[in-house]
Amino acid sequence: MSELVDEVVVLYVDDDEDFTELTAVFLERECDRFRVETATSVAEGLNRAGDSTFDCVVSDYDMPERDGLDFLEALREDAPDLPFILFTGEGSEEVASDAISAGVTDYLQKEQGTGQYTVLANRIENAVERHRSQRALEASEQRLSLFIEQSPLGVLEYDSDFQIIGLNERGEEILGYTEEELRGHSWEVIVADDSYDNVDAVTDQLAVAEGGYHSIDENVRKDGEHIRCEWHNRVITDDDGEVVGIISLFQDVTERVRRENELERTNALLSTLIRSLPVGVLAENSDRTVLAINDRLLELFDISEPSTGLIGADCRELARKTSELVVDSEGFVERVDELIAGTESVHNESVALTNGRTLNRSYEPIELPDGTGHLWMYRDTTEQREREQQLQRQNERLSEFASVVSHDLRNPLNVAAGNVELAREDHESERLETAARALARIDDLIDDLLTLARKGDNVGEREPVSLGTLVTDCWETIETGDAELQTDLTATVVADRSRLQQLIENLVRNSIEHGGDGVVVTVGELPDGFYVEDDGVGIAADRRDSVFQAGQTTSRTGTGFGLAIVKQVAEAHGWTVSVTESDGGGARFEITGVTFAAGDR
Repeated sequence: MSELVDEVVVLYVDDDEDFTELTAVFLERECDRFRVETATSVAEGLNRAGDSTFDCVVSDYDMPERDGLDFLEALREDAPDLPFILFTGEGSEEVASDAISAGVTDYLQKEQGTGQYTVLANRIENAVERHRSQRALEASEQRLSLFIEQSPLGVLEYDSDFQIIGLNERGEEILGYTEEELRGHSWEVIVADDSYDNVDAVTDQLAVAEGGYHSIDENVRKDGEHIRCEWHNRVITDDDGEVVGIISLFQDVTERVRRENELERTNALLSTLIRSLPVGVLAENSDRTVLAINDRLLELFDISEPSTGLIGADCRELARKTSELVVDSEGFVERVDELIAGTESVHNESVALTNGRTLNRSYEPIELPDGTGHLWMYRDTTEQREREQQLQRQNERLSEFASVVSHDLRNPLNVAAGNVELAREDHESERLETAARALARIDDLIDDLLTLARKGDNVGEREPVSLGTLVTDCWETIETGDAELQTDLTATVVADRSRLQQLIENLVRNSIEHGGDGVVVTVGELPDGFYVEDDGVGIAADRRDSVFQAGQTTSRTGTGFGLAIVKQVAEAHGWTVSVTESDGGGARFEITGVTFAAGDR
């Protein structure tokens, strides 16, 4: 006989006190898990049952006052499912029939000899095992029921024919149906056409009890809305392995799937972008493994491995590998570690390579879901540095040229101009007048050349400048003849005053020189700048693109550098200059992108 894991407490009731004690002794011998307590009347038995907890009750049938079936009836009021075995000397069919009708767990007739105790012990053990199993099953079913009711997931229950038999409250919220509305229907009512084949295949496998299945399918709510749900399906089988039902847990993952799809598209776009960038790019996660890397970075450091094979690689090892091409390889690795430890943005650091090329390095810490990541960018600046050095040499030569022009040409020019002036005092001659004008034009050319050569794209300290006051000052410092100025300026701009004065003087002088007698020059304001226009002959459309080139002029007295200076000053400030036609048919120059003083606009 197998032994029960836990103690089995038995109440034995019989009016024969000697037999009662004997039965208790033999039962405890049969199974060391048994603990038998006794009573000699129904009244005593009921009292004992009320005071203690028993796993099984064994009772005689024929006892004074109340028989065993009366005892059963009274006991069932408080313990409706407690195992009850009728152990009686009354062996009639009538008693057996009455016992079965009354709901006894088992019926056993007393016999001679000790073998009857073995049989009785076996009946007790079986009855208790069944009772405990039933109680465990009921408890399990109750827990399952509570789980289904309180689950944050939707729970759908099917029978073996895949007909819906249950739906919890959360499932009703997700699908929009009530349990009653879905009961008796199959899964087709809640599955979209596109997911039919997938769900059909899953149900075929579940029908033969092939375990559980996970899937994400497109479902249809009662209101017709299509949603994406994640399903976890598990079959329920009987003792023979036959499917008796299916439990499906599900949740609405529509938003999650949308985000995942969007993230995939974003990652694909970023991956394409990183691959196509002309600079080397490396992105690390917080534990310093490669998140993204492009082929350009590997080209710059002469590494032959494909970038796709380095995803997930150790960035420390990658830094050591790339340092092999760096002039200061040890310093390169140390600087990488230093930047990561500091997690501060760094831009335009120079890295010299052993092959003679120079890289520009930038570092940016980036916030990732699992911590701080690191973004590196390397750009080959070798050609740029060579161009900068070449430009510097050109500027140095230009500076030398400006010094020569300023000193070696202006001194003889001043001597010539002085002698011409003295000669004109002694003799009136048209030739001397012509020579004086030519010398004055040479002086203007030298001034413009020096302006272009020395000041270039440089601007000094910017300050608020009253545009109206500056225009008036410019008008008074140049020869205007019979020209007329019209202006009504109130704006204050932020600029280098002296260079802005150069710009305005050259534009006004250009209008006077090319506009003809009595030209009207107008200076006005624009939403983001100002304009200078005249009512002269204007500039032909096919010449407007070239007027800002040095040496371009149609005037006999002009130097051809004035508008080049205008463009130079504008671009040095970050402004844009353009030429068009004024309402009066003359030339109109617009300066835009200008910064106004605070509160001026």
